[in-house]
Amino acid sequence: MSDPMLRVGVIGIGWAGRQHLDAYQALPDVEIVAIAGQEPELLHSLGEQYGARMLFENWEDLLESAELDAISIAVPTFLHAPVAIAALKRGVHVLSEKPLARNGVEGQQMVDAARSAGRVLDIVFNHRLRGDIQTLGEIIHRGELGRPYYAKASWMRRRGIPKLGSWFTDQEKSGGGPLADIGVHVLDYALFLLGEPRVESVSAVTYAELGHRNIGEMQWSAKNEAASKFEVEDFAAAFIRLAGGGTLVLETSWAAFRSPIDLIDFSVLGTDGGAELRAVGATKAQVGELRVYRDVDGVVADYAPTAEPGRAHAGVVENFVRVLRTPGEWAANNGSLALRRARVIDACYQSAAEKREITVE
Repeated sequence: MSDPMLRVGVIGIGWAGRQHLDAYQALPDVEIVAIAGQEPELLHSLGEQYGARMLFENWEDLLESAELDAISIAVPTFLHAPVAIAALKRGVHVLSEKPLARNGVEGQQMVDAARSAGRVLDIVFNHRLRGDIQTLGEIIHRGELGRPYYAKASWMRRRGIPKLGSWFTDQEKSGGGPLADIGVHVLDYALFLLGEPRVESVSAVTYAELGHRNIGEMQWSAKNEAASKFEVEDFAAAFIRLAGGGTLVLETSWAAFRSPIDLIDFSVLGTDGGAELRAVGATKAQVGELRVYRDVDGVVADYAPTAEPGRAHAGVVENFVRVLRTPGEWAANNGSLALRRARVIDACYQSAAEKREITVE
């Protein structure tokens, strides 16, 4: 990593891949060398836009042909593990979209590959970098609320199924529905806000009431009634027991009869205060409404903190590059945190299927 220019490749040219490309292009010490994607016209357009010398339709050819320091993975979930493991075995650092993998077994294989190669494996948990979540985290972590003991967090959509009949709604390819897709973001920012307590057990439910009836697809999705296979849940909820006696209740939906506008929220009760975050719309540039509830000398001292907009993928990519420039931090950034998230999601699905509480190992 002594070369002043970091050579990167991006695999996947959908919305997420373009977020990575934008973020890398904005950094002065990063060169976008290669891009892989299966839409030839768009691929060549992006190659010109970002100055990539090498363009490939297959990710295998990118890893075989390009000399890279790092890659970003922005492809369907079932490809995360094979792409990441192949890259790590070649000594290439990896930044992957969430979730880590379809399940904890694949996630463990990815983490093992990162440890064996001595390379970084990072996952895009960009919602913890929202400005409102960072501000609330500072309040909680400096002890204003005392010891948090109960929290609720959610990301709710009314029409949020990404595309009926696509890999998103194919259980084998996605690993799950909204719990695996956006619920993992909720789990991540909630545990971050609570100080990373260990999850002891979960009791969860999942429902598939709307998607199989072709209800709840995102409005911008191209309709394809003939291919509207729906094998995953459209709503999930979990009661999560935390080490130390704390509790987290999590809810997430792709499709539900509720307000048509997305809602990201978080509320917490602590021994010395409480707080609420409500972000309607859930866009990366938006700042949600924050409230802190406290008494000072027996007098109500509630207040509304202000926060700056978050930086989403730009912040994630900047941190990834910073870690790559700091070899002493590589070992601590091997995907283990994302693996813990994956194991909790696995336990939620097992709990829902078996209708019982599941201990998280």
